[in-house]
Amino acid sequence: MGKIKGDQLRRVWEKEGRRRGDVQEGEDPCQQLEDDLVFCRSMVKSMPVGVVALSPDLRIVEFSPWAEKITGYSASEVMGMYCGHILQGGMCGVDCPLKAVINQRKPFVQLETIIHDKEGKVVPVRMGTAGIFRESGELIGGVETFVDISDLKNLERERANIISMFAHDMRSSLTGIHGIGLRLLRDVADTNLEKRVKNLEILTREAAKLESLVDDFLEFSRLETGNMKLNFSATSLDSELEELFQVYRARADQKGIELTMRIEEMLPVIEADAHKLRRVFANLLDNALKFSPSGARVTVSAHETQDEVVVSVQDEGIGIGPEDLPHVFEIFHRGPNAKGTEGHGLGLATVKAIVEGHGGRVLVASEPRRGTTFTVFLPK
Repeated sequence: MGKIKGDQLRRVWEKEGRRRGDVQEGEDPCQQLEDDLVFCRSMVKSMPVGVVALSPDLRIVEFSPWAEKITGYSASEVMGMYCGHILQGGMCGVDCPLKAVINQRKPFVQLETIIHDKEGKVVPVRMGTAGIFRESGELIGGVETFVDISDLKNLERERANIISMFAHDMRSSLTGIHGIGLRLLRDVADTNLEKRVKNLEILTREAAKLESLVDDFLEFSRLETGNMKLNFSATSLDSELEELFQVYRARADQKGIELTMRIEEMLPVIEADAHKLRRVFANLLDNALKFSPSGARVTVSAHETQDEVVVSVQDEGIGIGPEDLPHVFEIFHRGPNAKGTEGHGLGLATVKAIVEGHGGRVLVASEPRRGTTFTVFLPK
């Protein structure tokens, strides 16, 4: 059988293309095929997901830039290699999802699994697989797409941890309340007033702790759904800050911390949710006192600029490491310095949400063992 010449092949393509309606009269089928290939490759390269195209025997024939980014391999390193040798996925081999799609003639399957990058690190991914067939049913290849979901998995773990912490803390408070309640019932005939007052004080503290936990849990729900509501009214920031200063001064004295306030006179009245802003500054003061040693100084300052009111809380505490600084406002984030302290990792995420809800912004500057400054900017 003789070889098919180029012009013969062109005529076959043109005839088949016209039959299918893909090629119009006067069009060059070879040029159209080349254009289609360029278009497909450009589309694959621009997609923000890893794309791996495979031959019928599952050797790699295309490896997109995002696949390179996720796996650490360059396209030139993996061309012609078996997919399973590169991705080393949790379902490679007997459970290969692409083989299952091909064998069962399914159009597409999506699942969560793991792969390994070039350094051997486990990468959780959401993967889609599809077989590519001719109209006759003949297999001509396959494609796998995958997205790195490491951040999502970390968030899910933190979410599970925070819910577990809430449940544990609520159970502890309820156990305390139940115990004191039983004691009060048992001692109902006890005439020792001092003892009864002490038990009632413990009961009140545990109830307040439980109420705070419920508030935190509700805040957690609002943060997750983006459903935080603000009630704006004319608010005097200097009055709010002065009241907080008086509340926290006693706590600072107990820890041997010098709490000072430098507020510019006649700060403007702004439209704000006073209750929510009070939570912002209370949280910042809580953190400053919590992470500052005895003998340190915590300074609250406020002044106005042309367009904003600026409030800062500065401490001389343990500081925040550079690796944690970009994450301090993330929900659930608790840096290594927070271990052993109360809290659920919601405070600073709440601060950021409230401030941004007012059209403002909050910044943080810190140096380990030197201290931290949080600065809140609110529009006038």
